[in-house]
Amino acid sequence: MMQILRSEKYFPARIFIFALIVRLIPVLLTSNLGIGLDDMFQYDMLARSIESGNGYRWYAQEDFYLVQQYIDFDMSMVDYDPRGILTSFRPPLYPAFLASVYFFFGVSAKRFFIIRIIQSIMGAALAPLTYLIAKSVIPLTSKWWKMAAWLVALYPMLVIYPLSLATENLFFLLIICSLWVLLIAEKKRKWIFFALAGILLGLTCLTRSVAIVFAGLVVFWTWFILKEQKFALTIFLLVSIVTIPWMLRNTFLHHKLTGIESALGYDLYVGYHPEGSGTFQYGISLDLMPYLDDGLRDKIGQSQAFEFIKNNPERIPYLIIRKLGYFFGLERRALTYFYSNNFLGPIPNKILVVISFLFLTPFVLISLSAMIGFGITKWDRTNSLIGLLIVGYLVPHILILAEDRFHLTLIPFLIIAAVSGWGSGWPIIKSRWKTRNGKIALIISMIISLLLVANWSMELYRDREMINLLFGPNGNTTYFPY
Repeated sequence: MMQILRSEKYFPARIFIFALIVRLIPVLLTSNLGIGLDDMFQYDMLARSIESGNGYRWYAQEDFYLVQQYIDFDMSMVDYDPRGILTSFRPPLYPAFLASVYFFFGVSAKRFFIIRIIQSIMGAALAPLTYLIAKSVIPLTSKWWKMAAWLVALYPMLVIYPLSLATENLFFLLIICSLWVLLIAEKKRKWIFFALAGILLGLTCLTRSVAIVFAGLVVFWTWFILKEQKFALTIFLLVSIVTIPWMLRNTFLHHKLTGIESALGYDLYVGYHPEGSGTFQYGISLDLMPYLDDGLRDKIGQSQAFEFIKNNPERIPYLIIRKLGYFFGLERRALTYFYSNNFLGPIPNKILVVISFLFLTPFVLISLSAMIGFGITKWDRTNSLIGLLIVGYLVPHILILAEDRFHLTLIPFLIIAAVSGWGSGWPIIKSRWKTRNGKIALIISMIISLLLVANWSMELYRDREMINLLFGPNGNTTYFPY
């Protein structure tokens, strides 16, 4: 029996169980942990409203009184309903997921603990899915496919991410499932797999609307690279069938054409504000929050953002570079917020240094190694799909708003590229260098690697005063905003 379980066939199950145990450890150690960010509070509000039968509303009377202490809401444009305000600001699928859990397990104080257990299961699934994708795209032995899965299972930020009430917990799983099904569809060329991919992509868009760009690129890939026009239309139609009903709901709500969410104006306002740097900044983020009418907030946000751009167009290249820097930044922001706001209590300096090292170095090593992997990759129709995912996911963020947590979606794919580089070794790099295209690819990879190192160095230098305070005697009570 043990010999059977050790076989290659059962590795996905083994790595799933291991990844789940690793993720359950922080969940069990923080069983009474509440929620600490506005986003989490909003998702919880929406989920409780859905579960209670009041629809997609937020700021019900009890929540409204609680938040009103911090935000001076503009009530002039809203006919306030004690059940809450109908909203389109957040995509619906993650709150619906939370609501389904609340429906079965209740909305007691233990609901966050239950959600985190379920999110741990979802997060653990990333490891075997990474193994299956690596098996499809890395022409190496199973040792390297397994290594990719082990790295995803142990990646520190992915291990603790189930603690947060954030869309990424669902988004990570949907995006990797979408890509896995697309790889199967490419090999088997059967309608059912393209249809399933379309449904998964539609659900991914309903979780975070930024996925619409990747969905569009998938249609392009299927039509022009796979040369399967009917399957491309299948994907397009099923993505549309999944997403358009919610867009119609939002359009009727605001009496104007509206997409999956109405946060674009808010994000553009924060991303292009004259005093901003292209990332989420606490003070600026509050400017539009008093508007409870999502349509009005979106209209004002877009209008103001376009004014910012019009008045200072030469600033756009600078902001794009800054957003790239934030997107590929060190994974410090969430840890800084939660430690400085005393969620974890005081931590001895030596232990804090070790924790920081464990959380910051994996991204550095994996992303630099991934550049080697990308440099030696032959961009055939299979690998081009991963390239389109990276481009399709990155571009909207550098044009709108970027944070370091956004790159976590790409970690399994960066790990696959890194493992490909390690497994191929120096002989493959030398042979790639002998070809014109290979030499260009490797030079580009080296340049990107140097830019990444420069970006991290400048980040640490820029934030040196904050870092000194965090490692000081009262670092856990410095109360830095997110």
